[in-house]
Order: sequence, then structure tokens, then C-alpha cells
Amino acid sequence: MTYLISVNRLKNRLNNSLNNTVIIDARFELTKPDAGRKAYLKDHIPGAVYMDLEKDLSGKKEKHGGNHPLPDLDMLVNKLSNIGIDHQTTVVVYDQRNEMYAARAWWLLHYLGHDKVYILEGGYQRWKEEGNPTTDAIPELYAKEFEAKLRQNQTVEMKEVKDKLAKQTAVVIDSRSKERYLGDVEPLYARAGHIPGATNYFWKDVLSKVDGKWKDKHELEQQFAGLSKDDEIIVSCGSGISACPNILALKSLGFTNVKLYPGSFSDWISYDENEVAIGEDS
Repeated sequence: MTYLISVNRLKNRLNNSLNNTVIIDARFELTKPDAGRKAYLKDHIPGAVYMDLEKDLSGKKEKHGGNHPLPDLDMLVNKLSNIGIDHQTTVVVYDQRNEMYAARAWWLLHYLGHDKVYILEGGYQRWKEEGNPTTDAIPELYAKEFEAKLRQNQTVEMKEVKDKLAKQTAVVIDSRSKERYLGDVEPLYARAGHIPGATNYFWKDVLSKVDGKWKDKHELEQQFAGLSKDDEIIVSCGSGISACPNILALKSLGFTNVKLYPGSFSDWISYDENEVAIGEDS
């Protein structure tokens, strides 16, 4: 896939004396917010810099905006500059396996106009399984100047989602599990169910059930066969995190009108007047 890099390709880059690569460790656990940083401090890919989902890749939670609103972009640009990223830098992001947090980091860099950003296929686990070196050393950083070149029309807010659903001018995807979409379970929020009119495409279905690898182009085309490239597609989830693997997959297939609803379901239910659907939409 266009936005993936293999362990071998990353190794080759790191062994190249002209290498200009920054590696971001994005491991995280929603129910254990310190787990990712602790895992990084224990061991990580040599040279990798840790970026925390809630401290670096999200903004402060407010009444509205969802549980993981987008970070202040000026602050994020400053952080990217401080860890040595400019627009000539290749950025490789990894998670523990193929998970959603690396995709969130990928999406933010993509949103800021950075073209050379990739997710490590198989994540940290595959790096270790193939016998590659790890370290607990914190890298020395050399600041560069990252300039935001914001891609336009990449996000939507709640009122726009509601309006487009009412007028049927966009397709809204819910990237959460089927059980959460249906409202059978809800481990994180006060209300269960989904945005009325949203269609369920569980984000983990972009991965093979056999080995956990990203599906190839043909398999992804089958996965999203019900969508048209002529449609505006709004991708949501719980709080704008697990939507990102679906966005990455759709963009890799050539879908161009794909947008993130950053607040997603946690923002939607913060407005008491918004209805929530239970079960399959008729």
C-alpha cells in the first residue's frame, strides 16, 4: 500500500549514511494512558521519538469536540520541528502492531501537508520478531523548521455532518466495532448506538484476519465495494482515532473526497438534542 513501509525498507533507510528519517513511536492504550510511554522507555526502535496520543496528538477535552479533539496545530507544528522534521524528512510511524494510533499520527502529518509519511507494516512487534535491534536510549534531537501546508476540506464539524445526512449529500462511516455501532455495548461513553444514517465499516476489517497485515489493494477494493469515489465520504468513530485507518485505506485506493469528523460519536452525543440510532439503520 502507498502509505506503508516494510521493516526491511526501514532497515535499509537507517543503514544509509544519507538517511533523513524521523521515526515516531505512537504506542498507546486508551484504558491505560501511560502504557505507551512506559513501553517506549523500556525499549523502542533506535532513534525513535515518542509522541503521546493525548499529550501530543490530541487537544484538551472540552464540553464539545469529542474525547480526542485535534491538537492546536501551531503547537503540533512546533513539536514536529523540535523533533527534527521538515518537508524533506521521511517520517515513519509505528504502533505495537497494526493499530489505530499510528494511523492518527499519519493522518495529522498528512493533514499538515507532509507527503513523506508512512506507517511501519506490522509495527514494533514485527520489528522485534524479525530480530532487529531495540534500545532504551533517548535520541538526541536536532530541530528543523516544519511549515504547515494544510490540506483543505479534510475535516467536518457536527453541524455539517447533520446537514449532509439530512440532505443525503454525503456518506457517513462509523469505524467502531459492530457491537458498539449497534448499541449492544458501549465501554467508553454515556450513550450507546450510532449517528443516525451512518454505515458501519469496522476499522479492523482493513487488516487480514489470518495474519493481521494490512489487506492488499484488491482486498481493500472488496472491503469498500459499497462506496463510490464520486461520493463525499465522512469517516467517524468514537473520538477520531480509529477512523484514521479507514481514511488511510480509502485514500490508498484513490478516494479523494474523504473527510474526518474529528469529534465523532463522542462529540455527537455531547449535544443533548442529537438523536442516536440503535440497531441496524432501516
